[in-house]
Amino acid sequence: MESWVRAVSDRVRGRERDAGAGFVEYAGLMILIAGIFVMIKGLNLAGTISGAIGTAVNNVIGG
Repeated sequence: MESWVRAVSDRVRGRERDAGAGFVEYAGLMILIAGIFVMIKGLNLAGTISGAIGTAVNNVIGG
């Protein structure tokens, strides 16, 4: 277990850290979010989602 912790620690803080991982993860999230928006648009759910959010906000603020 100690060697695993040391290996992970070296990977995060040491010379062998994943310097480009942040960009790759950010790009992956952007692709995922874009896919969700395309799916919402393709299924014509924009009005339904907007109405549900409006109802939830009204329930919270009591309006």
